[in-house]
Amino acid sequence: MSSNKKKKPTILDIAEKLKITPSTVSRALNNHPRISEETRRQVIRVANELNYQPNNIASALRSGKSKLIGIVVPTVNRNFFSSVVRGIEEYAEALNYNVIISQSHEDHKKEVQTIKALISARVDGIIASLGKNTTDFSHFQMVIDKGIPLVLFDRVTDKLNVSKVVIDDHQGAFEAVSHLIDQGCTRIVHLTNPRKINIYSERLRGYTDALRANGLPVLPELIVESNMQLEDGRDSVKQLLEKGIAFDAIFSASDYAIMGAMQILDEKGLKVPNDIKLVGFGNEPFTSFTQPPITTVDQKSIPMGQVTAETFFDLLNKDAKQRYLKTTVLKPELVIRGSSISKAEVPLKPM
Repeated sequence: MSSNKKKKPTILDIAEKLKITPSTVSRALNNHPRISEETRRQVIRVANELNYQPNNIASALRSGKSKLIGIVVPTVNRNFFSSVVRGIEEYAEALNYNVIISQSHEDHKKEVQTIKALISARVDGIIASLGKNTTDFSHFQMVIDKGIPLVLFDRVTDKLNVSKVVIDDHQGAFEAVSHLIDQGCTRIVHLTNPRKINIYSERLRGYTDALRANGLPVLPELIVESNMQLEDGRDSVKQLLEKGIAFDAIFSASDYAIMGAMQILDEKGLKVPNDIKLVGFGNEPFTSFTQPPITTVDQKSIPMGQVTAETFFDLLNKDAKQRYLKTTVLKPELVIRGSSISKAEVPLKPM
């Protein structure tokens, strides 16, 4: 087998076959306005025939554009993050951009390594949601200092001067707790996270503001901190019950923790919603399949992905001196289901 067959086709091969210059081929592949539609079609046809694959890194070195976007999320196995990523990806693909999706797994060291790897890969920009354990933001500041567009979504920080897309976590929590109070609850447990990243601090603030607005005291014994996973919800409620702390409702800053809480209540013979009413946060798919279905706050993940992508490309399409930073706050929606309603009327299914 000759070595020529193993050689990857290049722009030079396309140019030679069409008897045009390599620069014309390059412009045609990048949709340059001075290239005619007929030339562009011919170049694309030959590129497909030769199975030409552009070298993104080489292209980035020449043009400064890699057509790659780095997306960093804590995890992709949560409906919220996967939906946001899908919204970003669809928007990017429509503009002929590819995305590199990385998970930090809530590990600060891995988050730092990922950001450095994306910079080395010459991505055109980075979209990220912070890990729970991130308190040092110097790796993101490095992105900013290099002039690489950076947009944060959902989990953000005020310590970085960047564009952000968030939901109104305070309002979502305020409405959730106000709903429980309207249902007659007066001792409402709040499951939260000890690390004061924006989403948990804002949800805690919404919780306390709703209590005060309704003339109820904020009781430290009813505010329980954990990592907000399913097991944490189980452990938190189990400890409350073992300590004999009275409560008639739980508002959790995470659907996973509220699911764990529901399991323990059921094991202890406490009925939801008759004995204890529950509200979560996130509108994960499983919340509509529990018995009873769980009331929760919808974070508007698909719109968040679209707005995040719009914000990013708005930055990308301007040179550094023209870029302006903005924070977009989306409105959450309280999805009321059977776990929080005093007299839930469930229609009988036909036999």
